Amino acid sequence: MDINNILLASVSLGSMGLVFGAGLAYASKKFAVEIDPRALEIREILPGANCGGCGFPGCDGFANAVVEGRAPVNGCPVGGAETAQKIGKIMGIEVEEGVRKVARVICAGDNTKCMEKYEYFGIQDCRAAAMLGGGSKSCSYGCLGLGTCVEACQFDAIRITDGKIAKIDPDKCTACGKCIEVCPKQVIQFVPYDQEVIVDCNNKEFGKTVKEKCNVGCIGCQICVKTCPFDAIEFSNNLAKINYDKCTNCMLCAEKCPTKAIYANFENRKKAEIIEEDCVGCTLCKKVCPVDAIEGELKQKHKVKEDVCIGCGACEQKCPRNAIKMK
Repeated sequence: MDINNILLASVSLGSMGLVFGAGLAYASKKFAVEIDPRALEIREILPGANCGGCGFPGCDGFANAVVEGRAPVNGCPVGGAETAQKIGKIMGIEVEEGVRKVARVICAGDNTKCMEKYEYFGIQDCRAAAMLGGGSKSCSYGCLGLGTCVEACQFDAIRITDGKIAKIDPDKCTACGKCIEVCPKQVIQFVPYDQEVIVDCNNKEFGKTVKEKCNVGCIGCQICVKTCPFDAIEFSNNLAKINYDKCTNCMLCAEKCPTKAIYANFENRKKAEIIEEDCVGCTLCKKVCPVDAIEGELKQKHKVKEDVCIGCGACEQKCPRNAIKMK
């Protein structure tokens, strides 16, 4: 073997390495993309879920979008209000505290309440099942309960009940929206975390048809619309829907619904309490109470009839002396 050839090859390769290295170093400086240091700070405080719930490709994409003004500081659904406050501080923006929202399966028609059209033995995926005549469930708007949303959720917030229907744990839900994206029935929606009253039906068919398929479906009777003292229930496409901005969680609609299509957490129903020493007997609370649950004459101490009170809070808001508390 010629030693000169070996030396020549080594020198050539070394020289080429130096040239290419210098070229790469020059290119890295010449074409370097400057990164706003604020984006790096934001990236550090983000939860790192990379779920895409913000609408951007991962946490890096969201951090850059915030700095560039393409995303709101409270756009991370996983981080929530606490993360939004930290991002706002970095950006020098005051962040208003918004209403926390979580995903919910708007369907209560499990296999004990909603009939099946046929027995399904195919792939355990809601999208696959929905291709066969809309799925085995007689209600074409109902949850199929095969767990596609469970697989999509990165936070273990969804389970399939014994009745073959999906249920979401609001305390674990981060509102990333992945379950909504994969649900072929569009039966998952965002609702306020503190909402105690929800229409748990998505069926837009006429009442008779709904009743033939499901025991807990909305039949469009509009009793809830007429019952609500706060005009918080709207009706369209044969389906009742709650306007959460107007709803006071009084739960009257749920009490009156003949098919129990409206969910209400009655255990959390509040009652008004009048602090006697602060009450001046102005009767304003009595006038605004929609169910006549307050008794007392002008300039006398008022009392709440607990068995009548629906916990709507209208009296508390109206009291000029802050003499009413909801408990």
